[in-house]
Parts: sequence; structure tokens; C-alpha cells
Amino acid sequence: MKLNPYMLSLFISFVALSIFTTSCNAPEQPKETVAADSVAANIKMYTHTWDEIINHGKLDMFNDSNFTTDVVMHANPDIVGIDSARAYYANYLTGFSNITFTIVDVFGQGNKLVKHWNFKGTHTGVFFGIPPTGKQVRIDGVTLVAMRNGKIAEERDFFDNYAFMQQLGLLPASK
Repeated sequence: MKLNPYMLSLFISFVALSIFTTSCNAPEQPKETVAADSVAANIKMYTHTWDEIINHGKLDMFNDSNFTTDVVMHANPDIVGIDSARAYYANYLTGFSNITFTIVDVFGQGNKLVKHWNFKGTHTGVFFGIPPTGKQVRIDGVTLVAMRNGKIAEERDFFDNYAFMQQLGLLPASK
């Protein structure tokens, strides 16, 4: 069987074009991979930010690179905005020395994160108006986090506030 040179040339061109276009198109990442990458990036940024703030006293980490300008820290009343969040957490840094803040575990899905944490410190300064007691505290808690565009947008902490006040000597110890 003799091949027509025109057909052979056309066939070779088609094969070459197919190989070229196939090799130039990067494979599309599955949505699950993209989402997992986003969650991993959020976790990395989040854990670094809070380590710097609490363990290293870097209140300048409260900025619009790490937090949305309308960030909400749910408390009573809610803390809204970067400056208010910075002022709120400054109470922990001035109220306690020998601080160790540990993120025990953090995981996420979509734009939500859940953090299990531990805070240890000695109450040596004024803490939200409470004079220093010299007592050591150790509290565990969980924080629900909402991220927006790679920034912390909302947090809600859960911990045993009664036990915290007992450790400070402000409430009677449980029997």
C-alpha cells in the first residue's frame, strides 16, 4: 500500500498538533485539590498569625494583611474592627507573663476553621481591669473561625470561663 504524500503530510501535521496542544494544556486541578490548598493556606496563615500575636507579643500582626477590616471577635459585646481586636488582645499580653499559647489542632473546610488551643500564663498585670493575682492559669478552648479572601473575618471562642476565674482566685474552687 502506497501512501499519498499529501495524506502522509496531513497525518503527521495532525499528530504533531495533537501532541503539542495536549502537552501545552496544564491539567485542570480537581476542585477538591483547589479547596484543600485554600484550607491549607488559611491554616498556615492563621496559626502563624496567632503564634506571633500571643507567643511573641506582636500586636502589629493585627493588620489588613491578616484580618478583614470588619473582623468580628464575638464576645459580650462583640469586638468589631482591627483596632478593637488589637486592643482586646492587648489585655492578655499586659495581664499575663510567661505566656505559652499552643494550637493543639486546627482543621477546616471551605472558608471555616476550627482551632483547639491551650493558653498558659501567670497573672502579673492588670487584665480587663482585674488587678494582678500572681496566679498561674491554664485554659483549653476551641475557636470557630471564618476566613474571607485568606484573612481572618470572624472568631468565636469557647472555653470554661468559670474555671478560668477560679484559677485566678476570683471564684471559689470547686469541691
